[in-house]
Amino acid sequence: MKAAPFAYVRPGTIADVVAELSRDGSKVIAGGQSLVPVLAMRLGRPAQLVDINAVPELRQLSRDNGSLRVGATVRQRQLQREDIAAAVPLVRLALPWVGHREIRSRGTVCGSIAHADPSAELPAVAACLEATMVLTGGSGTRQVAATDFFTGALSTVIEPDELLSEVIFPVAKPGEGFGFGEFARRHGDFALAGVAVRVLASDEAVDARMTCFGVSDVPVTVDVSSHLQSALQTTGSDPSRADLAAALAEHTGDVAGDVVDTGGDSHASPAYRRRLISALAAREVSRAYVSARRSRPEES
Repeated sequence: MKAAPFAYVRPGTIADVVAELSRDGSKVIAGGQSLVPVLAMRLGRPAQLVDINAVPELRQLSRDNGSLRVGATVRQRQLQREDIAAAVPLVRLALPWVGHREIRSRGTVCGSIAHADPSAELPAVAACLEATMVLTGGSGTRQVAATDFFTGALSTVIEPDELLSEVIFPVAKPGEGFGFGEFARRHGDFALAGVAVRVLASDEAVDARMTCFGVSDVPVTVDVSSHLQSALQTTGSDPSRADLAAALAEHTGDVAGDVVDTGGDSHASPAYRRRLISALAAREVSRAYVSARRSRPEES
């Protein structure tokens, strides 16, 4: 099929982008890796596409006050390869799972998050890291926490005249470790289930968060600190990844039962997705904890 007719504009400033978005039926296009297939299948029929690639401010990729700021036209492949992105290890772990290299070379970080596909990796990463979304529109600029940003499948709090102009990721702290894993029928396919994990380990306690995707309409974040602490009581505080994963497997089934609320589809039943989440959780929480232990500052 071919896309329905539409107008096309390519503004050079954010102000002009916002002005164009105020027109009824306007839609932002940056990389187009999600939007173009929707247009081709006529699942969406915008009256006008607003190409934001000519706006210099939206190409920003910088580190600022403990944060990594990623502009709306920064490509996924660029973020994957730039040294500056090493400050956010979870992003680096997730990006190789996003589609294929050719898709990442054109697709944008903000575009994937704004599209809000329930099976997408980057929305889950944003939720796990408690990233901040910067929205720019006719009423000015506002910031929205990732936990409040996603409202449903392919649905966010972005207003019709607003642009997701940048995403702000917190950089990793000493003593923080990360894990990421997913299962798909083939590499590059949509994930049947996946997890993004962040663990902060200290001598006193552990703080562990896990965000699951592919199992609900939005990324689902749960606190798994108590499960990790229970496993560590079995293995000791300095276990191998394999031993800790085995101990965690005794607890992750309960977590999986809580987070999987999809009705299932032709690819996987809810029961199968629960088994995937349970296995991925045990593996990636153990990976994140061991990584966190290694990243702790050395005692003087």
